[in-house]
Amino acid sequence: MTTRCGANPIEFIAKKRDGGRLGATEIQDFVTGFMEGRVTDYQMSAWLMAALLVGLDDAETVALTQAMLHSGKVLRFSSLRLPKVDKHSTGGVGDKISICLAPLVAACGVAVPMIAGRGLGHTGGTLDKLEAIPGYDTRLEARRFQAVVRDVGVSIIGQTAELAPADRRIYALRDVTGTVESIPLIVASILSKKLAAGLDGLVLDVKVGRGAFMKDLVAARLLARTLVRVGRAAGRRVVALLTDMSVPTGLTIGNALETREAIEVLGGGGPPDTVELTLALGAEMLIIAGVDARRGDARRRLEQARRSGAGLERFARMVAAHGGDPRVVEDPARLPRAPERVPVPAPVSGTVAAIDPRELALVALALGAGRTRADQAIDPRVGIELSARRGTRVTRGEPLAWLHVARRDQANPHLSRVSAAFAVARRVADVSPLVIGRVTR
Repeated sequence: MTTRCGANPIEFIAKKRDGGRLGATEIQDFVTGFMEGRVTDYQMSAWLMAALLVGLDDAETVALTQAMLHSGKVLRFSSLRLPKVDKHSTGGVGDKISICLAPLVAACGVAVPMIAGRGLGHTGGTLDKLEAIPGYDTRLEARRFQAVVRDVGVSIIGQTAELAPADRRIYALRDVTGTVESIPLIVASILSKKLAAGLDGLVLDVKVGRGAFMKDLVAARLLARTLVRVGRAAGRRVVALLTDMSVPTGLTIGNALETREAIEVLGGGGPPDTVELTLALGAEMLIIAGVDARRGDARRRLEQARRSGAGLERFARMVAAHGGDPRVVEDPARLPRAPERVPVPAPVSGTVAAIDPRELALVALALGAGRTRADQAIDPRVGIELSARRGTRVTRGEPLAWLHVARRDQANPHLSRVSAAFAVARRVADVSPLVIGRVTR
């Protein structure tokens, strides 16, 4: 029997608590009741805990995704002939890939309507990095967002009140009720936001390792498989890459620093791992879009757009369309810059065998590069710049990294912690490849 949970949410909560399977109509009615005030915050919280403890199957997860998706506006690009593909990362340290990836893919003939997030805790956020660009507005309303995608081919904004508003309210409850870790709830949250942008396809970067939300490969693979299954059940083309987050991505941690590195990648330079992730994820986006059938061809197309400056030009157009200063593209020195740059010396000579990304991220957080509360201000200037990577030979006293700080004394409490995050040994053990696996079904 279908439970009309808007009228009696207690029965709906108890049904899941007792291991029952919920129908799509029941879930839709419950979410609608929550948005209309017939279901209270504490009743939604109780159901979220039941879902965490008992679990949701794929059909229930699809139904929850659809209910959250249709709680607000679902964008349509009916006049846009280009395929529409986005990318989502589960979050890591130094992960600035979206900033260089989105305009590069757009330069290859794919529309990229990207709804990105802010940093919270030790992982950084794309929106915070873009807002390091003077004037860049991440809060475009839906109509303006659609216009920029049509005109430029790419736009990166934050989730607005118009798009998947149920997700915003439900996530706020999950954040304070210990229910963030539920994989079905994670999947519904990610996909409802992404699908609200009217996508044809989605590429997922599921990170695994010390610096990621998922610390072990088994959990990361489960999340990737669930995202792909549910996304495809919702009628979208979806693929996921499992990528290594046992060390930071690239050479920078911090908002303006990471934006500068992304611009370097678009200009044909940048650290090898940042470039490789950009090309690997971009190739999957081009294949999903039908631009190329083989990854080798897709990577060559992306590399050509990177070397020719086409991706950089597309990025400058996006920045201007968002009200930002496009001169940062030609002159990244226009990005905010910390007044002080303090070295972290190597305590011994040897080879860097490991770097703890989480420790470095927590230091950057303490410096003001991130936030522990959603309403907390950040300093776009501060962060960490790595001088040594895994496998680098260093001598005692040589800088392992540099702390970018507002005042020199702010660096002093963190020097030993940053130094300890670098394991210097006689040799480097075998390491995981950057792309660990690919999930398509």
